[in-house]
Parts: sequence; structure tokens; C-alpha cells
Amino acid sequence: MCTGDIEDAPGLDSLWKYTAEVRDGKIFVTAPEKEVKAKVGRVIARPRAPLAATLKEKVVIVGGGSGGIHTIESLREHNFAGDIVLISQEDYAPIDRYENCKHYWVADARTKLSKALQDDPTKVEWRKPAELKDDFGVELHLATTVSAIDTAAQTVTIPSGQIKYDHLVLSPGATPRRIPIPGADLPGVVTIRTPHDVKKVTEALGPNTDIIVIGTSFIGLEATGALTKKEKKSLTVVGVDPVPFEAMLGRDLGKAIQKSYEDQGVTFHMDTQIEKITAGPDGKAAQLHIKGKDPLPASLVIMGTGVAPATSFLKDSSSFTLERDGGITVDEYLRVPGAKNVYAIGDIAHYPQFPDGNPRRVEHWNVAGNHGRHVAATIAGTPKPYKGVPIFWSSIGKGLRYVGTGAGFDDTYLDGSITDLKFVLYQAKGGKITAVASMGRDPYVSKSSELLKLGKMPTLDEIKVGKVSNWGGQG
Repeated sequence: MCTGDIEDAPGLDSLWKYTAEVRDGKIFVTAPEKEVKAKVGRVIARPRAPLAATLKEKVVIVGGGSGGIHTIESLREHNFAGDIVLISQEDYAPIDRYENCKHYWVADARTKLSKALQDDPTKVEWRKPAELKDDFGVELHLATTVSAIDTAAQTVTIPSGQIKYDHLVLSPGATPRRIPIPGADLPGVVTIRTPHDVKKVTEALGPNTDIIVIGTSFIGLEATGALTKKEKKSLTVVGVDPVPFEAMLGRDLGKAIQKSYEDQGVTFHMDTQIEKITAGPDGKAAQLHIKGKDPLPASLVIMGTGVAPATSFLKDSSSFTLERDGGITVDEYLRVPGAKNVYAIGDIAHYPQFPDGNPRRVEHWNVAGNHGRHVAATIAGTPKPYKGVPIFWSSIGKGLRYVGTGAGFDDTYLDGSITDLKFVLYQAKGGKITAVASMGRDPYVSKSSELLKLGKMPTLDEIKVGKVSNWGGQG
């Protein structure tokens, strides 16, 4: 309220700060006309009050995604005055996967790509490379891989040599999984991770294209939603679970979400065992084989089958212990134990989940951004335990909003209509709310997120009787 600075991801630009004064009983606000008419907010590209202690320090960030860009922005916002180096294997600057949130569906790590099928990275770059270099003072290494990290010598090895660091932030994100079946690597079988991946999808679309989406997770169904509006011959979703999102939202809501897609012309094959993908005479994908059914025509197969932490470059390093899923365990400050000034954030981080402290790896774009903001503040000298509660939103159904602590649930209460997909779903464990999901009922999830963070969320029994929260929102 005092500075207009960003507090929470996914946005980067802060609010403009104007002068207000009272004269003769009236409030006068003075502002430059260009700021009032500006289409973007206030950018904090340089330290406002440079911290002398950081002048000779260097922060190296591995990964050009949400965590990376938010680390950069937050370092400057918190007056870090030293050098910043960004190393990204992608050949473009960090992209805004959240652009125009009210129009696009946001969840998980491939947001703008799976939701709007954006295949041109230059249209969604957070900051242009020139801005990062000239305004933020960032040394950019794009299309660059890391081959080794020596935490004792505090160096990162890239093809051109070694880079010395004082602080290291690991934010490489995740890589898409392909299910291990024959034909998974055929031309015409794609995953969605980068704009270049999306380009393969958009180039394959046309009136004769039979599209199959494998997977009923967020990325699979978000891509399906975008494809309902594109030219094609057919659109089919194949899943291994009986009902989409049953474990997360329950069978009835899962069925209602599935029906909303079927009403748009999508065919579902659920509870299946996928055997293989076979090629046509041209050597490209042509059919998907499911056990017990006739082969399905498939000239374009999109695997929305999850991701894995992009930590393969650390497997041979004695400085890091990888979990079974490839992630890295960190403490409440997102620091890697046993490694001086090394942090792991975003998709790769097993971090203590607030408020119960249970270790959890969360693959949400928003979490990675807030991790980056938090680590940057710590590096700049204001360390605090990370206490964010994961929140995301998605276009599935009629637009899902969700906030959850990851503690699980043993009881639920639904306020609204499943048939109309207009509801608020509360999940609780031992009577204590652990997650809230909604469709068409904003801003319940946003308010619940703040209440969970403040420890003021009503109990499930209180919500059932319509308790009004002392924070100011309807329970």
C-alpha cells in the first residue's frame, strides 16, 4: 500500500506511486500523464538504494523460466547492486506464460503454451534481451547448457568456460515425460514445453488432422481446450484413469468436467491401456493402439503425461543429492543443505510446505515465481522462511481456481452446482481446511489463499453454517 511494489507472482510490474495531498478539504493526486496512460506498470530495473555489501557479489541463475525472471526482478527491487548472470538452455529470454490471464488458462509450468498454443516466443517475452542487459544489468547466456557445478570452488561450467558465483540459484524447471511405448519418438508425436514444441503442433493442424491427446492432467486437458477452437478432423483424449481429476476433485466433478469437453466435440477413451503408436507409409504417426479396441487414427499425438525435474546435469555431481524423482530437498529458506549459498527453487525443489512443514515438490508456475522472489530477498539480506500456499488457476471446465496446502483431506463440502460447473469445493482434514477449489465463484479461492496464509481460515463446520471470516470475506 505504501510503495506499490509487487508482493506476489505472477506479475512483474509494480504499481505507479503518485503524490497525494489535501487542500481546502479536497484530495489532489498529481501524476505524470505518461504514467496515467501507460499500458504497463512501474518497472524496478535498478536498485533504488544500492546495498553496499552487495556491490562486489555475483548471483548466477540457472534456468530462464518463472523462477529465474522473478529472481532477477526481486534482486533489483531489494536493492541488490552486484552482478547477475542468467544461464538458460532456451534460445529466448524468459517468456510470459501468463499473458492476459483473464483470457488464458493458467496452471502448471507450460501455461501460455498449452493454453493458447503460442509458438512465437518474441510475442510473450517478459523483458526483451536488450532490456535485461541494459536496464537490469544482466549477463545473458541463452541457448547455453550447464555441464558441471563445483560448490566448493563456487563455479558453474558452461561450454565457454567457468563462471564464478557468490550465490547460485538453481531454477532449471522440468522436462516433459514420454510414456515408454513403441512409437513414442515417431514424427508427429510431440510434448509441449517450449514455443518450438508448439510450432510442431500448429504446423500439423488442418482439416485432415486426427489429433489424440494422451493424458488427462492439466496440460493435457488445457491443450485439448485450445485445440477445440482449431481446425482439425477429430480430437480425442486418451487417459489411464477412469475419470479426469477424480483424485483431486472427486468422481462427480471429474465426470462433469469431462462432459463439458464432450459437449465441444471431444471424444474420450478412459481407463485404457495404451500399447503403441504405429506409423503410416510416410513414416509418421498414424495410429494409436489401445488394448481391446480398434486402432485410433492419430496423425498428431500430444503427450500431456507429466514432467520430471530438469536436473540431469547434476546427477554426476557429488555436491547434490537427488531425490528419487530427480528433485532436490531444500530447507525452509529454499537453501540446499551442505552447499554454501546455493538455492533450489520451482519445479525441482522439495520444500517444507506451509503450514505443516511436509516436504513437497510443486510444479506450478506461480510457486516458482514466488520462490524466486523469496530467494532474492534472502540474498539481499532479508531472509525469511518461505510460507507461501500454492495457488493456481486453469481453463479446464469453466475455469478452475485452486489453493491447497498438500496435506490431503478426509472430508469435503460442496457449495454450488456440479451440473452447471459453478461451485466452491472445500476439502478438510480433521475439520481443518486444506484446499479450496472453485469454478464461476470468484474470488473465493483468492480470499481462501490469504486466509490460509494468515492462519485465519474457518473450519469446515463453520463454513457449512456460513461463518463470516474476521478477515472480511464470507466463509
